[in-house]
Amino acid sequence: MKELDLLKKDWQKNASSFQQISENEIYKMIHRKSSSIVKWILIISILEISFWTLSNFFINTDDFLRKIKHPEMIITIEYLNYFNGLVGLIFVYIFYKNYTTISTTVATRSLMSAILRTRKTVQYYVWYNLGMLIVSSIFSFFIAFVYNPDMDFFREKLAANGKAMFVTIGLLFLVILGFFGLFWCFYRVIYGTLLRRLYANYKELKKIDF
Repeated sequence: MKELDLLKKDWQKNASSFQQISENEIYKMIHRKSSSIVKWILIISILEISFWTLSNFFINTDDFLRKIKHPEMIITIEYLNYFNGLVGLIFVYIFYKNYTTISTTVATRSLMSAILRTRKTVQYYVWYNLGMLIVSSIFSFFIAFVYNPDMDFFREKLAANGKAMFVTIGLLFLVILGFFGLFWCFYRVIYGTLLRRLYANYKELKKIDF
């Protein structure tokens, strides 16, 4: 017992030498980290959308569209591009709103709710882009195969050979799956890392709040 009493006295004597961090200071630190993470999500999404928008100006599709000779397909492609751009801008606006909310909120539970809302928004954004990748790939291959006159000879060969048609569809599926895997890895590394850090902040806030 004497040894235990001496140990308690020694601990109490040295406790003042350790830096004590209050819950308020922990909250401020988590607040700054969360705001920084959401800011990077906003920046990366803007850079990503800007990259795809600018790439459309450098990729010349006019010759291909002229070969199609089906105005309804050209209009569909244009509407699809406009729709995709509009949805991208909506997501950027939501990311910006999430950033301003997290940057200005002062209540712990409000910050926790904003973090969860931001995570869901990013997840929706990622799955939307992956879904559009699949839709755009299938649509592009369909137009190139059905409406491109340069594919007439190839279509006749496939129509005469069922096995070749099956192999072509299989290769098309593998190509789309490969693109899906590449983009999924990109989103997993970039956005996934940021979301894991954001969720770690949420768990720390949960310890403070409860």
